[in-house]
Amino acid sequence: MKFAVIVFPGSNCDIDMYHAVKDELCAEVSYVWHHETSLDGFDGILLPGGFSYGDYLRSGAIARFSPIMDAVIKAAEEGKPVLGVCNGFQVLLEAGLLPGAMRRNENLKFICRPVELVVENNETIFSEGYKKDEEITIPVAHGEGNYYCDPETLEALTENNQIVFKYKENINGSVERIAGIVNKEGNVLGMMPHPERAVDELLGSKDGLTLFKSILSHWRERNAITS
Repeated sequence: MKFAVIVFPGSNCDIDMYHAVKDELCAEVSYVWHHETSLDGFDGILLPGGFSYGDYLRSGAIARFSPIMDAVIKAAEEGKPVLGVCNGFQVLLEAGLLPGAMRRNENLKFICRPVELVVENNETIFSEGYKKDEEITIPVAHGEGNYYCDPETLEALTENNQIVFKYKENINGSVERIAGIVNKEGNVLGMMPHPERAVDELLGSKDGLTLFKSILSHWRERNAITS
């Protein structure tokens, strides 16, 4: 399986994402600059955290119009796994690949620390390695991670089992403590916590590595690859 790590001007978690895939997951991975227009040859797409285009206007609002985003949307429509973390989640929201929006944290402060998440849905490409209701430790680092959606959207997310992760305690004011959601098809995940920063015990937790292993395992099963 070959992963693409999309790099925007201002991305700062791209190296973390690359390391998680190459050194911990032992899978093939390449950086893809935002000016590129094709993702042919890649099996999974990763949008890392950071401050794309300095977070001007809104977080992710300018990155959504980068040339590479047409290819990201195409990959999502083809059913390829697309993971957006933190700023990557914000870009997916701005691109319309996921519903809802991000607001400033409720306390208007940047939050950077490990947090406890609850696995709400372990039947996705990204979460099948976890147990339902499992509590995992993943760090966050955001100032604009307060997820919001209207009541109708929340009802749809709930009915379609699209809420994958919730904060055990609501750290930022997000609706229903939402930390991560998938699209209706289940192949696009956006989450504010950083699984790529939790892939080794030296980092304080390796709970995030299970997410990347889930993606790889699903791809191997889908393609009947045994090793």
